[in-house]
Amino acid sequence: MPKDVLLPRSLSAARLLPASRPAWLSPKVARTEVLSGLVVALALIPEAISFSIIAGVDPSIGLFASFTMAVVIAIVGGRPAMISAATGAIALVVAPLAREHGLAYLVAAVILGGLVQIALGALGVAKLMRFVPRSVMVGFVNALAILIFMAQVPELLDVPWVVYPLVVGGLALMVFFPRITTVVPAPLVSIAILTAITLGAGLAVPTVGDRGTLPSSLPAFGLPDVPFTMATLTLVAPYALALALVGLMESLMTAKLVDDLTDTRSDKTRESIGQGVANIVTGLFGGMGGCAMIGQTMINVKNGARTRLSTFTAGIFLMILCIAFGPWVSQIPMAALVAVMILVSFATFDWHSVAPATLKRMPWGETIVMTTTVAVVVATHNLAIGVVVGSITAMVIFARRVAHLTNVTAVIDPGRRQAVYAVTGELFFASSNDLVYRFDYAGDPDEVVIDLSGTHIWDASSVAALDAVQTRYAARGKKVTVTGLNEPSARLHDSLAGQLSGGH
Repeated sequence: MPKDVLLPRSLSAARLLPASRPAWLSPKVARTEVLSGLVVALALIPEAISFSIIAGVDPSIGLFASFTMAVVIAIVGGRPAMISAATGAIALVVAPLAREHGLAYLVAAVILGGLVQIALGALGVAKLMRFVPRSVMVGFVNALAILIFMAQVPELLDVPWVVYPLVVGGLALMVFFPRITTVVPAPLVSIAILTAITLGAGLAVPTVGDRGTLPSSLPAFGLPDVPFTMATLTLVAPYALALALVGLMESLMTAKLVDDLTDTRSDKTRESIGQGVANIVTGLFGGMGGCAMIGQTMINVKNGARTRLSTFTAGIFLMILCIAFGPWVSQIPMAALVAVMILVSFATFDWHSVAPATLKRMPWGETIVMTTTVAVVVATHNLAIGVVVGSITAMVIFARRVAHLTNVTAVIDPGRRQAVYAVTGELFFASSNDLVYRFDYAGDPDEVVIDLSGTHIWDASSVAALDAVQTRYAARGKKVTVTGLNEPSARLHDSLAGQLSGGH
């Protein structure tokens, strides 16, 4: 009998307990998660302030949104270690509403957008991620890296010369410090050392405090001060829908990216619903809404964070840093945060995808899709638009490629009593358009057989094309027999054959 069967019940239970304990309860894991959350919180502050300016609201609105989004999504989200906060994409969506109608209507749109996200999540919108090709994902990642880098360029223009050696020094610290120890995240060390240098030497360089005033109290809970009428709903609904779609697109793409980086799977439906819940809570606390924050997520993952604890602590640290340590946080030089984000952008870019050897082996269509995705994202500064355009481009190229694989082979018996046409490939709207021109209507004998055992009928366009072929033969007094249909194709053909106007 195996020894483990003879173990006392209490000892067996003791052995099972560690396996069921959450990973973040491990001291080593908890240290990594908490320190990574602190680094992310520091990086969130200038970003949240910047996005508040884009949205046309007070900096505290963006900081409150980042706090509530991070804390709530850590509990209800589907992708551990992913950071959600106020983002540039959401700021661009809600900016016109805030500018023309004020903060109260912006908050109403955020709450309604959250409700829409919950509805879309429940309807299974996350399943649409399966239709995003790998080449679009690669383009998404590369465009993300470019946008992160481009966002740092303004911080390097028209600044004192000492900013440049500070940035270089910060990069050097993050590259070489891990060779000494990985107990403390290198970005945190870099931020601390550069801050000490600037304060100790009295260097006059741009700081976090120059971006805006940090809040001194927690956000207040309450409903937006707007009339609850149909007119209000009509006004905010378009912005809420845009916010919901853009937020879900960026969040689900980021979740998929983290899945790939960590070799784990996440619940995309739960993430979709979680984003909605987080936006509702954010709106009720007067925030500007948000979604997954890709740059900060990359910082978190690159620092080794893998659990919800890092996301939760990032939100908590953000408020603590702003409220309790605002004067000190305001002194952090922007050069330190710029160095962190530049390193993140280089680490995020998929350099293998643009290597000459890779490009030489890669099908031209894949390269076009990747390049198109990157170009659109960089041009619009909107990752969602780039993903949609890239996916459509991939579908068009795929349709053209598959359409060309459809072939029609004619076999005529020696007695010329019957012609048999064997169709191979996939029949759908792109491939069936030329089908009608692949037959010899005048030269074929009176009996024609179209063998479809090597193909599949996917849509009404294909049935209409077969109708057109039969009509042309019938006009010459010739009989056509269609054979070899598989069961799904037969059902579709039988239900639509002869019923489609425009089939000839």
